[in-house]
Amino acid sequence: MIRWIRLSLRRGTKLLLEDADAVVHPGDKVGLVGANGSGKSTLFALLRGDLSPDQGDVSIPARWRIAHVAQETVASDQAAVDFVIDGDTRLRAIEAEIATHAHRSDAIDDAEDHALAELHAAYGDADGYTAMSRAERLLLGLGFTLDEARRPVRTFSGGWRMRLQLAQALMAPSDLLLLDEPTNHLDLDAILWLEQWLKEYRGTLLVISHDREFLDTVCNAIVSIEGRKLSRWTGNYSAFELQRAERLALLSSAHAKQQLELAHLQRFVDRFKAKASKARQAQSRVKAMERMTRIAPVISASPFSFRFKEPVSSPDPMLILEDVDCGYRDDAGAATVIVAGLGLRLAQGERIGLLGANGQGKSTVVKTIAGTLAPLGGTMTAGKGLAIGYFAQHQVDMLDLASTPLEQLHRIAARGEGPRPREQELRNFLGSFAFNGDMATSPVAPFSGGEKARLALALIIWTRPNLLLLDEPTNHLDLETREALMFALAQFTGTLILVSHDRALLRASTDRFLLVAGGRCTEFDGDLEDYRAWLLRKVDPTVGSSPPAVAAAKSPTATPREPERPRPVVDRARRREEAATRAADSQRRKPIEQRIRRIETKLAEAGARRATIEASLASTEIYDEARKEELKTLLIDQAYVTREIEQLEADWLEQQALLEEAA
Repeated sequence: MIRWIRLSLRRGTKLLLEDADAVVHPGDKVGLVGANGSGKSTLFALLRGDLSPDQGDVSIPARWRIAHVAQETVASDQAAVDFVIDGDTRLRAIEAEIATHAHRSDAIDDAEDHALAELHAAYGDADGYTAMSRAERLLLGLGFTLDEARRPVRTFSGGWRMRLQLAQALMAPSDLLLLDEPTNHLDLDAILWLEQWLKEYRGTLLVISHDREFLDTVCNAIVSIEGRKLSRWTGNYSAFELQRAERLALLSSAHAKQQLELAHLQRFVDRFKAKASKARQAQSRVKAMERMTRIAPVISASPFSFRFKEPVSSPDPMLILEDVDCGYRDDAGAATVIVAGLGLRLAQGERIGLLGANGQGKSTVVKTIAGTLAPLGGTMTAGKGLAIGYFAQHQVDMLDLASTPLEQLHRIAARGEGPRPREQELRNFLGSFAFNGDMATSPVAPFSGGEKARLALALIIWTRPNLLLLDEPTNHLDLETREALMFALAQFTGTLILVSHDRALLRASTDRFLLVAGGRCTEFDGDLEDYRAWLLRKVDPTVGSSPPAVAAAKSPTATPREPERPRPVVDRARRREEAATRAADSQRRKPIEQRIRRIETKLAEAGARRATIEASLASTEIYDEARKEELKTLLIDQAYVTREIEQLEADWLEQQALLEEAA
C-alpha cells in the first residue's frame, strides 16, 4: 500500500503539506482533489520519485511498477502505434535482446540457442504477440483511426499528442497508475471509453480531475488536500462532497442553517400533500428539496458566485437556419463542407447541448451560428435584437495579455449603449468573478489558465447576451468554478447552445441534444445515458440500444446493421403522427419546465438567505443594545425574504398546474 506518514512538503517558499498522513490500499481507485495550487501535481512528483519530502516519509512497495503520462512528446517520424507500444519498456527490452541475438546468428551454439528460446518465451509471457492489437485498441478508444495509427507522431497537433501520451501510459504494465487531468484533451466519446478502461484496470489508480462525473464513475475513494492536510474519504466524489459537508456542518453553523431551510421546505410539503389536487405538486416539491439540499454544500464551498444579467431583449425566434452548410473556404475560395443541410429554429429560452466526437463539426456549427464563419449555403435569419455571446474553445488565447481585467472591461463597456458605468461598478462586477483588489489592475499574462477562462467568461457576461454559445467553457476551470457556472446558467433566461465534455454541466444546463456526426446535425432523441449506450453499441452491436434519431445518423464509424424489413405505410404514418404529437407536447412543456427550474433556483437562494438571517437572529449577542440597528435590519430582511419566498412558492404552484394541463 501507499503511506504518507507525517509528510511535509514545500514548493519554493510555499508550504503545501504539513505533518500530513494518508493511506491508499492496493487496488484502490482514488481521486486526488483540492484547490488549484494546493499541491496535487507536486504529490504526484513525490510518488514518481522526482521530489523528496522536506519531512516525513512516503512508503510505496518496492516492486510496484509506476506508470504516468509524460508532459512532452518528441515530434518524431515514429508511427503512432509504435510510440504507444514503447510504453511497455520491458517488452521493448526483450525485443532489443532478441534482435541482438539475431545479429549473432552465425555464432549460435547450444547455450546461445537456449538463451534465445528463453527470450522468445519471455516475449510471449509479456504478451508481445498481442502488443500491436492492444495498442491499436487503445488508439481506437481514444479517438484515432487505424490509418492515423500509422501516421508519424510529428503530424499530430498538441492535443492529439497528449492522447498518444495517455495511450502510452495505459499500454505500460503497472501496479500504480498516475493520471493528472486525463480528460482535458478528450471529447465525451473518449472520456466514456477511458472510464470503462479504468474500471477494468486491476492496479492502483490515483487521478487528478476537475470532471466530477468522471470521478464519480471511476473512483471508490477520495484523498483531499485542505489546510495542508491529507484526508481520505470512502466513496466517489459525490459521496466525498456529502461527507465533507457534514463535517463542515459540525464545525460551523452551516448545519443549523440547513436544518432551518429543510424545516421550511417540509412545512411547504405538509401544507399541500393532504390535498388530492396538489399531491403531485407536493411530491415534485420533495424532489426539488432533495436537489436543493444536495447542492447546498457545493454553494457554500465555492469561493465566489456570479450570475448572468437579464438580456436587454428577447426575440422569438432568436435565429432561424434553413438548409445551412457549415464549413470553411481556403485562400483560393474553395469550400469544404463539414456539416451539411443544417436546419434549426432557435426559440427563446431553449437550452441545447451538442454531442459528437471531436472532428465531427460541433465547433464549426457553433462558429457558423456565432457569425465567425460565413455559411457556405442556405440562409440564416436573425431575430430583431439578437445579441450573441460566444465563448470559443480557445477563448483564453484571445485575451489582451498586456492589459488588466479592469482595462479590458472598460473597453467593452465603452462600446455599449447608454451611460458609461462607474469604475466601482466595473470593479464590483469583476469582484463577483474573484478578480478583487490588485488582481483587477494586474496584467493578465501571468494569470493561470483557469483565471483567464474566468475572465473571458466575465467579459462575455457583461455584454448581456440573449443567445449564449459556449464551446468547451470548462477546459481550464476547477470544480468550484464549474459549479458556479452551472448555477449561473440555471438562472440564465436567454437561449443556450453548449458544447462540453462535462456531463454534470450538460445535464444541469440543457434540455435537449443535437448529434453532430457523419456530416449531419440531427435531433438526438435521448439523454446522456442513451448516448453512452449508443457509443458502446458502435463498438459492440449487442450492447444497449440506439435511439431512433441516432440510428439514422450516418456516422462513418458506426457498426453496420442488418436492414429492417419493410413495414406497412399505415404503420409508418401512425408512428410519424405519434412522434409529432410527442414533439408538440414536449415543446409545450419545455418553457414551463424551464420557468419551474428558474423558480426552484431562486427559492434555493432565498431559502439560504433566510436561513442565514434566522441563524443570526438565533444568536443571543444580536439582541445587545449596541447592535440594535443591526437587529432592525435583520428583521426587515427577514420579512422581505419571507414575502419573496411566499410569492415564489405561489409562482411555482401556478407553473406546476400549467405543466399538468400541458401533460
